[in-house]
Amino acid sequence: MRAVVIREPDDLDGFRQAARGLIAAQVPPGAVSWHEGGDPPLLGEIPPAAAEAPPLAVPARFQDLAGAAICHRDPERFALLYAALWRLAHGERSLLRIASDPLTGRLERMAQAVRRDAHKMTAFLRFRRVEAEGDGAGEHFIAWFEPEHHILRRVAPFFTGRFAAMRWSILTPEGSLHWDGDKIAFGPGMRRDQAPEGDVQEDAWRRYYRATFNPARANPVAMRAEMPKKYWRNLPEAGLIPGLLGDARARTRAMIDASPEPPRKPIPAPDLHRPGPAGTLAGLASEIAACRRCPLHGPATQPVFGEGPADAAVAFVGEQPGDQEDLAGRAFIGPAGQVFDRALADAGIDRGRVYITNAVKHFKYQLRGKRRIHQRPNSGEVEACRWWVDRELALIRPRLVVALGATAARSLSGHAAPLAEIRGVPVRFRGDLPGLVTVHPSHLLRLPDRQAQQAAYERFVEDLRHAALLVPEIGVARI
Repeated sequence: MRAVVIREPDDLDGFRQAARGLIAAQVPPGAVSWHEGGDPPLLGEIPPAAAEAPPLAVPARFQDLAGAAICHRDPERFALLYAALWRLAHGERSLLRIASDPLTGRLERMAQAVRRDAHKMTAFLRFRRVEAEGDGAGEHFIAWFEPEHHILRRVAPFFTGRFAAMRWSILTPEGSLHWDGDKIAFGPGMRRDQAPEGDVQEDAWRRYYRATFNPARANPVAMRAEMPKKYWRNLPEAGLIPGLLGDARARTRAMIDASPEPPRKPIPAPDLHRPGPAGTLAGLASEIAACRRCPLHGPATQPVFGEGPADAAVAFVGEQPGDQEDLAGRAFIGPAGQVFDRALADAGIDRGRVYITNAVKHFKYQLRGKRRIHQRPNSGEVEACRWWVDRELALIRPRLVVALGATAARSLSGHAAPLAEIRGVPVRFRGDLPGLVTVHPSHLLRLPDRQAQQAAYERFVEDLRHAALLVPEIGVARI
C-alpha cells in the first residue's frame, strides 16, 4: 500500500503530481491510501516525483471536473479522482461522457455541489466596513461566510476581480482571504465573533432591497431553495423578508389596480429594410434583410440582427431566433432570453455592455396547429449564415466571443465537437478570436426537474462569470 498526503484540501497541483508518479509506477487505485494534511502514515513507499513521470494526456473535461470535485469535503475525493484518471489513462477515453457510470455520476454530483456552494458564496457574502488600524490606514471591509466545501481559493479570483479597488478580508471557519488592493494572502480560520455584525451602510442597503423587492414575483418556496435560511443571519436584508412576503399579496393587488391599460397595438419591430451606412452594423443589418442564401427567409417574419454596443468587448452568439424574437425582431427576449438575462445579472454582467446575436438569423420552425415549434438549423443553414456572423464580429472586434450551445460553437469554429469536451475551456474561433463555449439557456428550460434545472443554471452562471473574469469591464458596477 502506498500512502499519499495532499497538504491542502483543494491542492489540484499536488494531486496531479502524485497521480502522475503513481500511474507511471503502474500503481492501481486499490493500492493507494490518500490522506489530507499532516504527515504521511507509514503505509509504504511514496510515489516518484512528477518531474520523473511523463505528463498525462486527459480530456479537457477532466480538468474542469477535477478542479471542482477536489474542493468537495468528501474525504474520498482524491481516491475517486485517481480512479477516474487511472481508467482514462488505461483506454476508457469516453468515461466522462457516460453519465450512467457510477464513478462519473458521483464526481459530477460532487462538482455540482462545489459549484453551487461557490455560487452561494458569491451571491450571499456581505462586506462590512471597519476602520483599519494604524494612522492613515483608511477603511477596510470584512465579511464572514461558512462554506460547505473547500472553495475559498476557488472563489478568490471572483472577489479580487470584482472588488479590486477595496481592501478587504473574507473570514471562514477553515481559512481567511485577504486583499490589500495589490496582493492576495491566505490565512488561518477565524471565529464568527471576529467579524463585524454591521456597519453604517446597512440601512441604505435595506432601503434599496425594500424598494427593489417585487411582490408580484414573490415565491417563498423558490426563495428558500435559492437562498436557504442558514445564509440569512449574514444578510442585512434578511430581517425584512418575512414582512415583505406577508405584504406581497396586498401590494400586488395594489399594483394591478393602479396599472394603466395595456397598449392595444404591438410595438413595431425595427425597420431593417431602411439602408444603413456601409461598413457599419446598421448597413450590415440592411444587407441581411435582403438575404436569400438559404430558404429560412421564406416562412420567417423577419431576420433578427444582433444588438449591443458596436465596440462591445464581449459578444455572445446563440443558435437562432425563437418565436417571440421572430415577431419582435430582437434577439433573446423570449423564455430563454429571460433565463439568459437573469444569469447575466447573477454573474455580474451588464447586458448593456455586451453584444448579443445568433449564428442563424431567421427562425426555423415547424407549424403544429397554430403553434410554431422550434427546429434546429441544419449544417447547410448554419454555413449559409456564417458569412453574416463573420462580418458582424469583424465590425465589433470583441476581445472574447462566447458560444451559447453546440450550433453556435460549430458556426464559430467551422467544425463540430462534443459540447462536454469544450465547455468552459478557452478556445480559438475562426479568425483567431478568443472564445469560450457554454450551453444555450434554452437547455435549462428543457431539463426534467427543478433540482436538475437549478444545478445546470448555477453551472451556466459560473461559465458566464468566467467570461466576466477574462474581460472585467463588462461587469455591473457595485459598491
